This record gives sequence, C-alpha cells and structure tokens, in this order.
Amino acid sequence: MIHYPAMASSTPGFLLIGPLGWSELLIILILVLIFFGPRKLPDVAEAIGKSIQKFRKASRDIKEEIDGSKTEISEGEDKKG
Repeated sequence: MIHYPAMASSTPGFLLIGPLGWSELLIILILVLIFFGPRKLPDVAEAIGKSIQKFRKASRDIKEEIDGSKTEISEGEDKKG
C-alpha cells in the first residue's frame, strides 16, 4: 500500500504551505507587474478588490442565513417542549 503523508493528515494539502513573508509577496508583485504591466495593474487591483468584497458579502449573507435558521429551529423546539 502506498502511503501519502499529505493525504494522511487531517490538514488539507493547501494549508501545508504556510504564511507568505515579505520576500514572497515582493516576488509575486514583481511577477504581476511583468505579466500585466504597470498600466493594467490598477485595473487588476480593482477587480481583485471587488471580488474580495463580493466574497465577503456572500459569506456574511450565508452566515446570517444559517444563524437565522438556527434561531427558527430553536424557537420551534421551544414551542414543542
């Protein structure tokens, strides 16, 4: 049987990378500048910012919906019991 250490742990594989330091962020920024160019960089940053904002709003909406469902369920149990 083949043993895969990354799959054996309960931690997903993408979390094994660790946090990014300043040198990694600088390399990523340089690659983005080379790939997109300085003229497109503001557009790319704006698109990323809007995407993050939409993701946060969707996450917040889902959390509120789940919390509302929990409240409705607990109220329903209170009426029964």
